[in-house]
Order: sequence, then structure tokens, then C-alpha cells
Amino acid sequence: MAAAITTLAADAPTLSAANTGFMLICSALVMLMTPALAFFYGGMVRVKSTLNMLMMSFISLGIVTILWVLFGFSVAFGTDSASLFGWSSEYVGLSGIGLTELWDGYTIPVYVFAVFQLMFAIITPALISGALADRVKFTAWALFITLWVTIVYFPVAHWVWGTGGWLFEMGVIDFAGGTAVHINAGAAALGVILVIGKRVGFKKDPMRPHSLPLVMLGAGLLWFGWFGFNAGSWLGNDDGVGAVMFVNTQVATAAAMLAWLGYEKLRHGSFTTLGAASGAVAGLVAITPSGGSCSPLGAIAIGAIAGLLCAMAVGLKYKFGYDDSLDVVGVHLVGGVVGSLLVGFFATGGVQSEAKGLFYGGGLDQLGKQAVGVFSVLAYSLIASAILALIIDKTMGMRVSEDDEISGIDQVEHAETAYDFSGAGGGIAPRTTAAPAPAPTQNTKVDA
Repeated sequence: MAAAITTLAADAPTLSAANTGFMLICSALVMLMTPALAFFYGGMVRVKSTLNMLMMSFISLGIVTILWVLFGFSVAFGTDSASLFGWSSEYVGLSGIGLTELWDGYTIPVYVFAVFQLMFAIITPALISGALADRVKFTAWALFITLWVTIVYFPVAHWVWGTGGWLFEMGVIDFAGGTAVHINAGAAALGVILVIGKRVGFKKDPMRPHSLPLVMLGAGLLWFGWFGFNAGSWLGNDDGVGAVMFVNTQVATAAAMLAWLGYEKLRHGSFTTLGAASGAVAGLVAITPSGGSCSPLGAIAIGAIAGLLCAMAVGLKYKFGYDDSLDVVGVHLVGGVVGSLLVGFFATGGVQSEAKGLFYGGGLDQLGKQAVGVFSVLAYSLIASAILALIIDKTMGMRVSEDDEISGIDQVEHAETAYDFSGAGGGIAPRTTAAPAPAPTQNTKVDA
């Protein structure tokens, strides 16, 4: 994420209609990613959980939007306090901002920056939901989102991107959200599932995706929206850095998808559509923090490494016994860690900043900074999320009952089902005077 830069009055930028329009489009693209995620996750669960999975993403659009306007933007990007969080009274309720007031050092209005960042805040808790499929009360999930973005996401966003935030001032590079979004969400997912436990039938019952076309649709829309997520994070389009990030987003995603499919073929003997979709998302995750600091060749390497390691990591849940329903830990946590750390190897020093990685003569300095960023966000989010889940579980209960989980969370929590087949082929059969068809013989083809 581009930093706020203080400039001399003589050099103060003026509002750019082009950059403002560009950022509004990017904001809309990032907003699209949350419904895309809903489709991606919704297709991966069983039929009886489809609507609940969709709603776990959609409710984030409602809750986080209101909290962001009331105080979230102020906490994340207000005047720094102790390098831990921000606060600016004019950002509370977004009520003290002028129509053409510019975000410090940039050519876009504060309102545009605020709404762009809002879309990041919305999708981050939605990412967590994939790990909790089939078993969480909707009211408990809504409360968890409310508490989590307040206590975890808003402060961490300040650490990483806010002027004065301690990771920002240290020089940790996170172009568009490897730490603040993906590691944050992945660690939170792990913390919650360690508290609430496994699904009924985990490792015993088949829990295959009910609609792979929905999964592929969601993955395709995520890939599309991610160009706004990544390229837009430079907050303008004047110096070519956003263009490099756009290219690297495409390149790394392609490499990760191919690497995942290659591993899958060697390990399991097939190229699956689920593997293609998951590999693409792994590449998108990994290039998010790193794509503004590497070359396209570096992006190929980062994508391929992430695709391979994430494909290997998704099987760890069966080895260690944690039920990460839709592989949020395996893809978002692992992919975020890989992409963030690889900045310390592949940063060229010629794109978003002068910081160089190990492969470009920069030594271990940047790698050390990246490691601090990775593991501090991971630890804070993991611990805080587990505590929040534990409090909710001990007070109102985090999970639905075992009977409700078995019968289907859609009907229990939403009084609906994703698909209604009751009318399929319905109606009164027309009368006919034709002679009945002969009984089939062994040589007669009968439709199933």
C-alpha cells in the first residue's frame, strides 16, 4: 500500500480526475471480490451449507462498512498514537472531510482513499469464514466480525500502512495486503478453529464441493477483481509502478496455478478444476505483498513457489487434525507468509522502493524486516482471534448443535435452501391414449 507522503507546500499535488476515476474503478473491483469470494466458498461446501457460506461473506459488507465509517478509518489511518493505532476526529463518521480534500501527498480525495481501504477491510474477515464452514451460528459470526475488525484488523492496518505505524516505520514492505489481509485472516482462521473444533464427520465423511462451476466462477471473478486490489494500491497511475504490479499479478497467478496443477498431477494423478482455482488464488495471495518490489521474472518464481508450497500445505490439516474447512490456512496464511518473506529475496530496488532483496545484493536486512512483520501479525491475530472466539463460545455459543449441523445449517440459520428441486419435472402428467411402452429387455437402453 502506498504510504502517505508529506510534501512541501510548493510541491503540493492537485486533484487528478484521472487518478480519482482510476481509484474509484479499483474500489469497485475490490468490492466485487467479496461476492466473488462468496461464490468461491459457496461452491466448495456441501449443498446444505451453500447459503450460509454466501451469507458469511455478504454480512461483512454490511457490518464492516458501518464500523469503518463510524471509527474504523480513523483507527487505521488517523493520526498515529504510540505506533499502534490512529485517531483523527475529522475521520469519525467521515464527517469532517472536505469534498476535494486530498489524501496527504496524493492526487486523490480522502473520500476515495477511504472507500478503497474500506473494501480491503470488508474482504479480510470474509476470508476467515471459509475455515469455519458448516458449523458456526450466524449471530455468533456477526458478533465475531464486529469485534475482530475493531480489535485486530483496524489496528493491524495502521501498523502496516498508517504513517507512524510501527511496521510501516520499520520499512516492512506490504504492497497490498500480504500481512494486513492474508496472514491476518489466515492466522485468525487458525485461532478460531482451534477453539470451536472439527466438523461432524471430519476425516470420515466425504465433504466434496457441491458445485465446481461455482468455484471456478468465484475464482475467475477474484482474479479479475484482484487487479484493482493490487494495481490500485499505488493510489495512482502516474509512474508505472501500478502497471508493473498489474503485470506481476497476472504472471504470478498463472505460475502458481501451473505449479499447483503439476504437484497435483504428480501427487494424485489428476489435473483438477479445484486445484486450478486454488492454485490461482495462492498466486494472487503471494504476489499481493511482493508484486510492487519484484520484476516479472521474480513474479514467476514467487508464484511457482507459492503454488507448490500451498498445494503441499493444504494436506497438513489431516496430519495435525485441525479442520480448516476450505483451506484458508493452507492458502491464505501460507501464501501470505511465502509472498511476504520472498520480498526479502526478490526485491529489485527499482520499482516501489530502493529496498533490495538477497538475490539483488541487498543482504539479509529486508528479509529480517519482512520476518518481523510476518510473525508479529501472525502471532497477534492468532492469539486475539482465539480469545475472541473463546469468549463468544463461552457466552452465547459459537457453534450450532450437532443435530443442526447434520441436518444442514442453511435451513436452521436462514430458513432457506440453495436449490429447490420440488418442482423439477412437476405438474400433472398429460393423459394419453397411446399404448403403454413395452417392458425393457436386456438390449433396450434405459435412461438413468
